[in-house]
Amino acid sequence: MRYRKIIKALSLLLFFLFPVNFYLIFQVAPTERIMGDVQRIFYLHLSLAISAYIGFGVLFVASILFLIKKNILYDVLASSAGEVGLIFSTLVLITGSFWARPVWNVWWTWDPRLVTVLILWFIYLGYFLLRKSLPERMKKARYSAIVGILGFLDVPVVRLATKWWRSIHPRLSKEGGGLDPLMVKVLLFSLFTFVVFTIALIYFRFRVALVEERITSILNRMEES
Repeated sequence: MRYRKIIKALSLLLFFLFPVNFYLIFQVAPTERIMGDVQRIFYLHLSLAISAYIGFGVLFVASILFLIKKNILYDVLASSAGEVGLIFSTLVLITGSFWARPVWNVWWTWDPRLVTVLILWFIYLGYFLLRKSLPERMKKARYSAIVGILGFLDVPVVRLATKWWRSIHPRLSKEGGGLDPLMVKVLLFSLFTFVVFTIALIYFRFRVALVEERITSILNRMEES
Protein backbone atom coordinates (compact mmCIF):
# COMPACT_ATOMS: atom_id res chain seq x y z
CA MET A 1 0.00 0.00 0.00
CA ARG A 2 2.81 2.38 0.91
CA TYR A 3 4.55 1.43 -2.35
CA ARG A 4 1.50 2.51 -4.34
CA LYS A 5 1.30 5.82 -2.49
CA ILE A 6 4.97 6.57 -3.18
CA ILE A 7 4.64 5.72 -6.88
CA LYS A 8 1.47 7.82 -7.14
CA ALA A 9 3.10 10.80 -5.42
CA LEU A 10 6.19 10.63 -7.63
CA SER A 11 4.07 10.22 -10.76
CA LEU A 12 1.97 13.28 -9.91
CA LEU A 13 5.08 15.31 -9.17
CA LEU A 14 6.71 14.32 -12.46
CA PHE A 15 3.44 14.97 -14.32
CA PHE A 16 3.88 18.58 -13.21
CA LEU A 17 7.67 18.86 -13.47
CA PHE A 18 8.28 17.57 -17.00
CA PRO A 19 5.89 19.89 -18.91
CA VAL A 20 7.20 22.87 -16.93
CA ASN A 21 10.78 21.78 -17.54
CA PHE A 22 10.36 21.52 -21.32
CA TYR A 23 8.48 24.81 -21.40
CA LEU A 24 11.35 26.52 -19.58
CA ILE A 25 13.96 24.96 -21.86
CA PHE A 26 12.29 25.73 -25.18
CA GLN A 27 10.29 28.87 -24.39
CA VAL A 28 11.82 30.69 -21.44
CA ALA A 29 15.59 30.10 -21.60
CA PRO A 30 17.29 32.68 -23.83
CA THR A 31 18.84 31.57 -27.11
CA GLU A 32 22.60 31.21 -26.88
CA ARG A 33 24.32 33.86 -29.01
CA ILE A 34 26.85 31.61 -30.81
CA MET A 35 25.32 28.12 -30.90
CA GLY A 36 21.71 29.19 -31.23
CA ASP A 37 18.83 26.85 -30.42
CA VAL A 38 20.99 23.71 -30.51
CA GLN A 39 22.41 24.83 -27.16
CA ARG A 40 19.08 23.90 -25.57
CA ILE A 41 20.17 20.26 -25.77
CA PHE A 42 22.65 21.23 -23.03
CA TYR A 43 19.90 21.34 -20.37
CA LEU A 44 18.86 17.76 -21.15
CA HIS A 45 22.39 16.51 -21.79
CA LEU A 46 23.74 17.65 -18.43
CA SER A 47 20.62 16.48 -16.58
CA LEU A 48 20.93 13.03 -18.15
CA ALA A 49 24.60 12.89 -17.13
CA ILE A 50 23.76 13.68 -13.50
CA SER A 51 21.03 11.02 -13.60
CA ALA A 52 23.52 8.47 -14.89
CA TYR A 53 25.93 9.37 -12.07
CA ILE A 54 23.15 8.90 -9.52
CA GLY A 55 22.32 5.46 -10.91
CA PHE A 56 25.94 4.35 -10.84
CA GLY A 57 26.42 5.96 -7.44
CA VAL A 58 23.55 3.95 -5.94
CA LEU A 59 25.00 0.83 -7.57
CA PHE A 60 28.38 1.64 -6.00
CA VAL A 61 27.01 2.09 -2.48
CA ALA A 62 24.67 -0.93 -2.73
CA SER A 63 27.55 -3.10 -3.97
CA ILE A 64 29.69 -2.14 -0.98
CA LEU A 65 26.79 -2.88 1.38
CA PHE A 66 26.28 -6.28 -0.26
CA LEU A 67 29.93 -7.26 0.23
CA ILE A 68 29.70 -6.21 3.89
CA LYS A 69 26.28 -7.59 4.83
CA LYS A 70 25.84 -10.39 2.22
CA ASN A 71 22.18 -9.38 1.87
CA ILE A 72 20.84 -10.16 -1.60
CA LEU A 73 18.50 -7.15 -1.44
CA TYR A 74 21.51 -4.87 -1.88
CA ASP A 75 22.47 -6.74 -5.03
CA VAL A 76 18.92 -6.31 -6.36
CA LEU A 77 19.14 -2.57 -5.62
CA ALA A 78 22.56 -2.36 -7.27
CA SER A 79 21.42 -4.02 -10.50
CA SER A 80 18.23 -1.93 -10.58
CA ALA A 81 20.14 1.32 -10.20
CA GLY A 82 22.72 0.12 -12.72
CA GLU A 83 20.03 -0.43 -15.34
CA VAL A 84 18.82 3.13 -14.87
CA GLY A 85 22.37 4.46 -14.99
CA LEU A 86 23.13 2.55 -18.19
CA ILE A 87 19.99 3.87 -19.90
CA PHE A 88 20.81 7.45 -18.96
CA SER A 89 24.47 7.14 -19.97
CA THR A 90 23.30 5.84 -23.36
CA LEU A 91 21.11 8.92 -23.72
CA VAL A 92 24.06 11.10 -22.69
CA LEU A 93 26.09 9.73 -25.62
CA ILE A 94 23.16 10.19 -28.02
CA THR A 95 22.33 13.76 -26.99
CA GLY A 96 26.03 14.59 -27.00
CA SER A 97 26.24 13.47 -30.64
CA PHE A 98 23.22 15.60 -31.59
CA TRP A 99 24.90 18.56 -29.93
CA ALA A 100 28.32 17.90 -31.48
CA ARG A 101 27.12 17.62 -35.09
CA PRO A 102 26.13 21.28 -35.62
CA VAL A 103 28.69 22.69 -33.17
CA TRP A 104 31.82 20.63 -33.97
CA ASN A 105 30.68 19.46 -37.43
CA VAL A 106 31.14 15.79 -36.39
CA TRP A 107 28.92 13.21 -34.71
CA TRP A 108 31.84 11.95 -32.63
CA THR A 109 35.34 13.09 -31.76
CA TRP A 110 37.91 11.46 -29.49
CA ASP A 111 37.67 14.13 -26.85
CA PRO A 112 38.78 13.05 -23.32
CA ARG A 113 35.32 13.64 -21.81
CA LEU A 114 33.58 11.66 -24.56
CA VAL A 115 36.08 8.82 -24.40
CA THR A 116 35.83 8.44 -20.62
CA VAL A 117 32.01 8.43 -20.81
CA LEU A 118 32.18 5.75 -23.52
CA ILE A 119 34.54 3.70 -21.31
CA LEU A 120 32.07 4.08 -18.42
CA TRP A 121 29.26 2.86 -20.70
CA PHE A 122 31.26 -0.22 -21.72
CA ILE A 123 32.18 -0.98 -18.10
CA TYR A 124 28.56 -1.14 -17.01
CA LEU A 125 27.50 -2.95 -20.15
CA GLY A 126 30.10 -5.54 -19.13
CA TYR A 127 28.61 -5.51 -15.63
CA PHE A 128 25.29 -6.77 -16.98
CA LEU A 129 26.91 -9.23 -19.39
CA LEU A 130 28.71 -10.66 -16.35
CA ARG A 131 25.44 -10.97 -14.47
CA LYS A 132 23.90 -12.87 -17.40
CA SER A 133 26.83 -15.27 -17.61
CA LEU A 134 26.85 -16.41 -13.96
CA PRO A 135 24.00 -18.74 -12.98
CA GLU A 136 24.94 -19.19 -9.30
CA ARG A 137 23.14 -16.43 -7.39
CA MET A 138 25.62 -15.45 -4.68
CA LYS A 139 28.62 -15.72 -7.00
CA LYS A 140 26.82 -13.47 -9.50
CA ALA A 141 26.10 -10.92 -6.79
CA ARG A 142 29.65 -11.01 -5.41
CA TYR A 143 31.47 -10.67 -8.74
CA SER A 144 29.01 -8.03 -9.94
CA ALA A 145 29.57 -6.01 -6.79
CA ILE A 146 33.32 -6.00 -7.37
CA VAL A 147 32.91 -4.87 -10.99
CA GLY A 148 30.35 -2.24 -9.95
CA ILE A 149 32.69 -0.79 -7.34
CA LEU A 150 35.73 -0.73 -9.62
CA GLY A 151 33.67 0.65 -12.52
CA PHE A 152 32.55 3.62 -10.45
CA LEU A 153 36.18 4.77 -10.26
CA ASP A 154 35.73 6.03 -13.82
CA VAL A 155 33.03 8.52 -12.73
CA PRO A 156 35.46 11.03 -11.14
CA VAL A 157 37.72 10.53 -14.16
CA VAL A 158 34.82 11.57 -16.41
CA ARG A 159 34.16 14.57 -14.20
CA LEU A 160 37.80 15.73 -14.19
CA ALA A 161 38.66 14.80 -17.79
CA THR A 162 38.36 18.38 -19.05
CA LYS A 163 40.75 19.55 -16.31
CA TRP A 164 43.34 16.80 -16.67
CA TRP A 165 43.56 16.77 -20.47
CA ARG A 166 43.23 19.28 -23.25
CA SER A 167 39.58 19.21 -24.26
CA ILE A 168 37.17 21.05 -26.54
CA HIS A 169 34.23 19.90 -24.42
CA PRO A 170 32.48 22.84 -22.70
CA ARG A 171 32.66 22.89 -18.93
CA LEU A 172 30.92 24.77 -16.17
CA SER A 173 32.69 26.58 -13.39
CA LYS A 174 31.27 26.93 -9.90
CA GLU A 175 30.01 30.38 -10.91
CA GLY A 176 27.96 28.91 -13.79
CA GLY A 177 30.55 29.02 -16.53
CA GLY A 178 29.43 32.39 -17.93
CA LEU A 179 25.82 31.31 -18.37
CA ASP A 180 23.05 33.86 -18.35
CA PRO A 181 21.38 33.92 -14.87
CA LEU A 182 18.10 32.77 -16.42
CA MET A 183 19.92 29.87 -18.10
CA VAL A 184 21.28 28.83 -14.71
CA LYS A 185 17.78 28.83 -13.19
CA VAL A 186 16.40 26.73 -16.06
CA LEU A 187 19.34 24.34 -15.73
CA LEU A 188 18.78 23.93 -11.98
CA PHE A 189 15.09 23.21 -12.55
CA SER A 190 15.97 20.63 -15.21
CA LEU A 191 18.47 18.99 -12.88
CA PHE A 192 15.87 18.81 -10.11
CA THR A 193 13.31 17.30 -12.50
CA PHE A 194 15.67 14.58 -13.65
CA VAL A 195 16.90 13.80 -10.13
CA VAL A 196 13.28 13.16 -9.08
CA PHE A 197 12.74 11.12 -12.25
CA THR A 198 15.87 9.05 -11.56
CA ILE A 199 14.86 8.33 -7.97
CA ALA A 200 11.40 7.28 -9.16
CA LEU A 201 12.83 4.97 -11.84
CA ILE A 202 15.27 3.32 -9.44
CA TYR A 203 12.57 2.82 -6.84
CA PHE A 204 10.10 1.41 -9.38
CA ARG A 205 12.69 -0.90 -10.96
CA PHE A 206 13.81 -2.09 -7.52
CA ARG A 207 10.26 -3.05 -6.57
CA VAL A 208 9.79 -4.92 -9.85
CA ALA A 209 13.15 -6.65 -9.40
CA LEU A 210 12.13 -7.81 -5.93
CA VAL A 211 9.06 -9.51 -7.41
CA GLU A 212 11.23 -11.10 -10.11
CA GLU A 213 13.63 -12.32 -7.42
CA ARG A 214 10.82 -13.93 -5.43
CA ILE A 215 9.38 -15.63 -8.53
CA THR A 216 12.82 -16.98 -9.49
CA SER A 217 13.35 -18.25 -5.95
CA ILE A 218 9.98 -20.05 -5.97
CA LEU A 219 10.65 -21.63 -9.37
CA ASN A 220 14.06 -22.84 -8.22
CA ARG A 221 12.57 -24.45 -5.12
CA MET A 222 9.90 -26.14 -7.26
CA GLU A 223 12.59 -27.57 -9.55
CA GLU A 224 14.57 -28.88 -6.58
CA SER A 225 11.54 -30.57 -4.98
